[in-house]
Amino acid sequence: MSLRILLMGDYSNVHATLADGLRELGHDVIVASDGDGWKNYARDVDLQRKSMNRLYSLYYYNKVSRFIDRCRDFDIVQIINPVFLPLRAERHEGLYDRLRRQNGKVFLGAFGMDHYYIKAGMDCRTFRYSDFNMGSELRRYYENEFWERDWLNGAKGALNRRIAKDCDGIIAGLYEYYAAYRPYFADKLTYIPFPIKVRQDISISKETPRRVKFFIGIQRARSEYKGTDIMLQALERCRETYPEAVEIIKVESVPFDEYRKLLYGSDFILDQLYSYTPAMNALEAMSHGVAVVGGGEPESYDILGEKELHPVLNVLPNEQSVYECLCHIVENRQKVPELRQQALDYIAKHHDHRKVARQYVDFWMGNKEKES
Repeated sequence: MSLRILLMGDYSNVHATLADGLRELGHDVIVASDGDGWKNYARDVDLQRKSMNRLYSLYYYNKVSRFIDRCRDFDIVQIINPVFLPLRAERHEGLYDRLRRQNGKVFLGAFGMDHYYIKAGMDCRTFRYSDFNMGSELRRYYENEFWERDWLNGAKGALNRRIAKDCDGIIAGLYEYYAAYRPYFADKLTYIPFPIKVRQDISISKETPRRVKFFIGIQRARSEYKGTDIMLQALERCRETYPEAVEIIKVESVPFDEYRKLLYGSDFILDQLYSYTPAMNALEAMSHGVAVVGGGEPESYDILGEKELHPVLNVLPNEQSVYECLCHIVENRQKVPELRQQALDYIAKHHDHRKVARQYVDFWMGNKEKES
């Protein structure tokens, strides 16, 4: 049975990659998004917002509104987030209601920042550490204040609560998002790994590298929030300790295609200091045979049922833990080829975009048991 599917919005290339998997299974898919800003991900309908001024805002809303009016008779609509386009939460209420009335089933993606993830981080119990807490202490960072104001008690939070209650199902893409939604929506919640295109053209050399190549991507505005400032300090300290054995590849705020090209040939990527799990950035790197230093807590392997492949070397969210992990890698360089091969095998086993697409279809059609 071929489905008509509309994927609204995109983060980190999730919907664009999922769409490719669904099409390979024979489904008719449209991705409508703004390309996730400067990252400029592929989409079928371009809903990029080019200005925030008042006159353009009216034009942009009318453009989106006309498009939503044409979105009819899709079997499945999935929104990437309660706020799936660069519009105020209040604007999304009407857009969501029309999508709901005019189409079949509607699903919510738990793929990024939203009310339930922030609430879980701020309770200081759900996670040992997160973007919002370090143990029993809240992380006080200016970006968190912005998220809290909008998502915890503001209009975005109200929109999130309403859509989560109303939609036909919720798909969490990481352990953290699954854990955040589970206390409230276990009856309509599932976890499905993020989709990644498996590469068949990657060959990992079995030779021990003379120098270990560490890749780190920096978004200047979010370095402290994501922990890349701490990871970079540890990496530079490791290079000082082993100047002949460490190579650093550092890039800052570049478009996705250019970023991916710069990533080729690295041994490890440093990513997501405050996460339990590898997200799309690290997963994309792993599909190129790049192992990960970052979030690899036991929960991330347990939710997949993975007992053997561990290509994500977990670090605690402090500079010393990262430094010690990096030094251990350098001192045991003979294990680098094995870890890089594990990265490829891990992606093929858990994240192949066609396998993931089948899991989505099963859940959408009610053929997969909901989580309890």
